[in-house]
Amino acid sequence: MANIRDVARAAGVSAGTVSNVLNRPSYVNAETRKKVLDAIAALDFTPRKASRQFRPGRERTLGLALADMGNPFFVDVALGAEAAAKELGVGVLIVHNGEDVTREEQNLDLLAQQRVHGIMITPVDERNPRLEQLIERGVPLVYVDRISGDRPCCWLATDDLAGGRLAGEHLIERGHRRIAFVGDSDISRQVSDRSQGLRDAVRDAGLPDDTVELIPASSWKIRDGRQTGHDLALRAAHDRPTAVFCANDMLALGVLQELALHGVRVPDDIALVGFDDLDWASRSTVPLSSVRQPRELLGRTAVRMILDEIEQGADHVHEHVNFAPELIIRESSDITRST
Repeated sequence: MANIRDVARAAGVSAGTVSNVLNRPSYVNAETRKKVLDAIAALDFTPRKASRQFRPGRERTLGLALADMGNPFFVDVALGAEAAAKELGVGVLIVHNGEDVTREEQNLDLLAQQRVHGIMITPVDERNPRLEQLIERGVPLVYVDRISGDRPCCWLATDDLAGGRLAGEHLIERGHRRIAFVGDSDISRQVSDRSQGLRDAVRDAGLPDDTVELIPASSWKIRDGRQTGHDLALRAAHDRPTAVFCANDMLALGVLQELALHGVRVPDDIALVGFDDLDWASRSTVPLSSVRQPRELLGRTAVRMILDEIEQGADHVHEHVNFAPELIIRESSDITRST
């Protein structure tokens, strides 16, 4: 059976480089990585999963890799995970990936180098092959919020389709027949599902497809919401949607700020609904209606899931949890229009 030194000789590199390719691939350039992976395939080398086992009595440490801590949603998830870990006597290493795939890979390598017992992650890219490599190396992995349905691991999220439907049903019930959705489905599955939920509500109400106008936003950030709000404010009143549903609260806040600057009244001229129900939503200039996610519960549940897998080992059965969202109605959309 081939070992790591055989692979190193075949690839013409050091054993340390082979180890880096297996455990910290972002540290190795693409050409060298290919040589090592080709040698691994040719020699049918299989790294021993036993090497991932930890000494009895070692204090457990978990990794939490977050897509963007500039978004308060992820901060709340982290607070929930940290609180649960503290109660259970477990340490948590938190890394911030800044919506950057390369940075995410480097941080995952860092967590693997620190030999954390398992990793909870809101991935920048759910399809990143580095995540599959970690699973193959025997590292327990839990997807939080951004899920991968086709990988053998635990995941938990909020039902985004149901959330989009709740927002749509609310706006339709309030008499809106021109509704804009702000968000780009190419950013993530969540945006796509929230948009689809809105359109499902429109379809089930017997309204035409053109009831919904899709307005792309290149990110989840306030600046893109402000750009949307600016563009909407410059339209003639008869050409504007009467309601806007944003893919998250950050976008909704940007829309709200810009509409206010241009004298467009919320909810009288345009009703507004966000998604997440961040802590400040109830305290914004116009209190924001929003689809609530159980943010801290997501973090707490992820800790419980990862510890279950660590403790159960080969007997573990992967668990999938989809939390039900809740629509919180506030002043920004609590007005009925004549139809």
